[in-house]
Amino acid sequence: MGKPNIDKISLENICDELRNKNISALDLADWAIDNHQRYGSHLNAYKTWDEDKLKTQAKAADATFNAGIDLGPLQGIPISIKDLFGVSGYPTFAGCPRQLPKKWQTQGPVVNSIRNQLAIISGKSHTVQFAYGGMGFNQHWGAPRNPWDANDHRSPGGSSSGAGVSLGEQSAIIAIGSDTAGSVRIPASMTGNVGMRPTAGRWSTKGIVPLSSPLDTAGPLTRSVADLAIAFSSIDPLIHEESVSFISRLRAASLSDFNIGICDWYFDDCEPGISEGVKKAIDELTNKGLRTSSIKLPYLDETTKIFSKGGLHIGEFTNFINTEMSDFRKDLDPTVAIRIKEAENFPASEHIKRIKAIEQMSIGANAAFGGFHAIVGPTLPMTPPKMLDIVDPDVHLSANFFCVRNTNTVSLLKLCAITIPVSLDNSKMPVGLQIICPSGKEETAIAIALAFEKTLGTSVQRIGMPPMCPSN
Repeated sequence: MGKPNIDKISLENICDELRNKNISALDLADWAIDNHQRYGSHLNAYKTWDEDKLKTQAKAADATFNAGIDLGPLQGIPISIKDLFGVSGYPTFAGCPRQLPKKWQTQGPVVNSIRNQLAIISGKSHTVQFAYGGMGFNQHWGAPRNPWDANDHRSPGGSSSGAGVSLGEQSAIIAIGSDTAGSVRIPASMTGNVGMRPTAGRWSTKGIVPLSSPLDTAGPLTRSVADLAIAFSSIDPLIHEESVSFISRLRAASLSDFNIGICDWYFDDCEPGISEGVKKAIDELTNKGLRTSSIKLPYLDETTKIFSKGGLHIGEFTNFINTEMSDFRKDLDPTVAIRIKEAENFPASEHIKRIKAIEQMSIGANAAFGGFHAIVGPTLPMTPPKMLDIVDPDVHLSANFFCVRNTNTVSLLKLCAITIPVSLDNSKMPVGLQIICPSGKEETAIAIALAFEKTLGTSVQRIGMPPMCPSN
């Protein structure tokens, strides 16, 4: 009997096959290496890629399995990590033209959890410089290419710009990114993957280069919701049950168990094919028993206005650059430098005022859910733009503001969310549906996403494979 096709089986099946000795961690490493050799030069997902380290980690995972030791579901699983995270043995550039000081190579709890299970790090994926942008642009290393357009170089999303691409080229099964205003959900949506923003504060941000401490969080991207459930439960510090029982418990829920709010604000002004694709998916779910009704989530316009004036990150990030990274200021990407320049005279009193306002808005927004389990709408209002169309810093700034409109409100209101792929827009690019839940309701979000996926299908079943990375 031949070995299973890794391209076509779920993370849950891969975990089983590893433990049944039908595949090895080294097989997974070779799979990742073969795919990266096939697609990597075209897609540019990684800042740091080291085949020798990948194989060494895989052999260690296999040796541990052979000794009868199982350190967790992620043992032997290829995972890409955004080059904003400290990973021992790997340099951290954070999108800069040179390495950051050595302190930023120090691992934090999220990476420790992954490596303590002997996952194999496929590499460090590209990021927008200092994670400051949602388009994936980086003048120093180039933007990764969205694998869904074989003709034009389109945005892969950002700031975790290489994360979704690493999944698309099939050199990673899980990608770890960070999300401040949407930097996990944007690339997940643009590349046809699943992505999750946990509630800020649930996952530690130690060992991650900061952008905005009240809003920053790590988050996973995966090929399916079922894969996401394993990734999340294997890393999350608050879940104290095995991934198998966690997933089984959440899978028991059906569509009719949930009351879902439809917020028209998220559908406004979407580019062609986006709102239509999301509405079609909602109609399919409703026909299978999902309960939906209209809802107005408060403070969406207010949080959007705050973001348009720099949000919570503008003052904090400028202070970080001036105090801890002053040597790197001359190397700032134009799309980042233009925003730093705007913040030069930003008063601390305004930062404090905004934090207090956001805290009150968050309380009101969470209360507004009432009897609704979640609110849904398009993850993004725009199709991934062609990178040549957004090179000008002012054009880029405008596109970035529009791009994060639907994701940033979730961040500022301190909610949690998952994006799942549901269709292709009029440009044949992926469209995400965002499932928004109150603070701390990650398990509910996953349960809803699993129920949606059961009806709509996985990404591959729903929208197929990226044209630049056809399945083997």
